[in-house]
Amino acid sequence: MTAKPDMAALVRWAKGRVPGLDAGATCKQLTGGQSNPTFRIDTGKGAYVLRRKPPGALLSSAHAVDREFRVQQALAETPVPVARMRAYCADESVIGAAFYIMDHVPGRLFDQPALPGHACATRTALIAAMVGGLAAIHSVDLEATGLSDYGPPVPWAARQVKRWRTQYSATETEPVADMDALSQWLVQHLPEHEQERCLVHGDYRLDNLLYAPDRPEIAAVLDWELSTTGAPQADLAGVIMQWTMPATEEGRGLAGCDRAALGLPTDAAFVEDYCVRRGLTALPDWEFYLALAFFRMAAILQGVKKRALDGNAADPDRALRLGAHVPAFARAGLAAAHQ
Repeated sequence: MTAKPDMAALVRWAKGRVPGLDAGATCKQLTGGQSNPTFRIDTGKGAYVLRRKPPGALLSSAHAVDREFRVQQALAETPVPVARMRAYCADESVIGAAFYIMDHVPGRLFDQPALPGHACATRTALIAAMVGGLAAIHSVDLEATGLSDYGPPVPWAARQVKRWRTQYSATETEPVADMDALSQWLVQHLPEHEQERCLVHGDYRLDNLLYAPDRPEIAAVLDWELSTTGAPQADLAGVIMQWTMPATEEGRGLAGCDRAALGLPTDAAFVEDYCVRRGLTALPDWEFYLALAFFRMAAILQGVKKRALDGNAADPDRALRLGAHVPAFARAGLAAAHQ
């Protein structure tokens, strides 16, 4: 757990910026996340959420709360559901790290894609909303939202491979032969042509979606830390990658589940629904993007493990359990590359 922010300092800063955030406000940390510590702030005028950078030494491109704030603010008037942004603070002297405050959105979070305890029709509707949310993100007009410069220019795939190879190397704690092999395969199979550049979430999965309290609709898409502009196949591959994992608390996948009996789509049906919603007839270089999704997740989990070992993780025990899955993601990435 990360120490709660200095409420007196936060109240002084929030005056004139965040309505109702005064001396009577209370604060508690929200558990479950492994990246930017997140806190709920309750005031007499409603609830807010504060996201801050974690303590300790950080990789230069990681934990970009400023980017999280910018992209969600830009999406306020689009079909993509996001929380209302209130204020961003780059001054680390206020609470010890850069942070931003947004409205708290009431809703439901689902950790398991198998959606235990729900009727088949409900599962089908929830996943259909998930497809629609992804299609909406990829359909955002970058020029109209001021996000045309939000990510690097093409070639996107080469930049992504370089980034995640660098970040994995910076957090490596022991040799993983399959990670080395997957890393080399990605370098050798970069797409020759990138046909579309759009907004990508970077970590689009069920547990980053907040659903409305009483209906199968997305109330807010959460956790935009890894968002950028690039190839839409990357987000889609991220969903399919996640579903190949075990149907456990850490795996959060669908491996071994009878999807037909549960009312859940096959991978192919999910991809087809997405393509229909976006009017696409093909997904070029699909194997590459799926392999990259596994490599990137393994690199992320390695970073989580490194922060736990360094004493900087929000939930150290869970971070170490997640970090133990790095070899499995590497093996799955190689399997995707050679399918």
